[in-house]
Amino acid sequence: MLTLEWESEGLQTVGIVVIIFASLKLLHLLGLIDFSEDTVEDEMEMATVRHRPEALELLEAQSKFTKKELQILYRGFKNECPSGVVNEETFKDIYSQFFPQGDSTTYAHFLFNAFDTDHNGSVSFEDFVMGLSILLRGTVQEKLNWAFNLYDINKDGYITKEEMLDIMKAIYDMMGKCTYPVLKEDAPRQHVETFFQKMDKNKDGVVTIDEFIESCQK
Repeated sequence: MLTLEWESEGLQTVGIVVIIFASLKLLHLLGLIDFSEDTVEDEMEMATVRHRPEALELLEAQSKFTKKELQILYRGFKNECPSGVVNEETFKDIYSQFFPQGDSTTYAHFLFNAFDTDHNGSVSFEDFVMGLSILLRGTVQEKLNWAFNLYDINKDGYITKEEMLDIMKAIYDMMGKCTYPVLKEDAPRQHVETFFQKMDKNKDGVVTIDEFIESCQK
């Protein structure tokens, strides 16, 4: 629920919290964080799907997961996504189940684009692993870099007021009744103005990655 304290601190905090919280729920719904001790399937089975992930040794070196964790993650991923990739509609379906009281379509779209790092219209196992590695075990700066990438909708290296407003509206739409008591219609825009007053240090109308990280760390 959006609290008054969060409102006073600026909705950027809510955005980051929802990113992590919703991403964890996405893992749960996909069966990716039930780290049981059951015997995992052999790596050779990975060849049976249309998209074959990179060697586990390479993913282990690139991420913050162990090989055992990667095997379990892949088992859950393959069970839910036999093709080896997740498309945007799957993201939207998952979030619609988790946020039935609101409309999560737009937020799911933005989040999908953040995970789809090569912008090919699908999220592979590698994309998931690298994104989750940052969200679950990354440093503060790595997580803030990831959050900045989410807010930077057109990926030009800057966050504009329009981009931040789109994200804020998407979060409010997704939370739906959880924002009770209902906030004023112009609340998202007011939060964006507060956000830029704190982060746009040189008052040029955009927030850079350096401004974003510096302000959040403070």
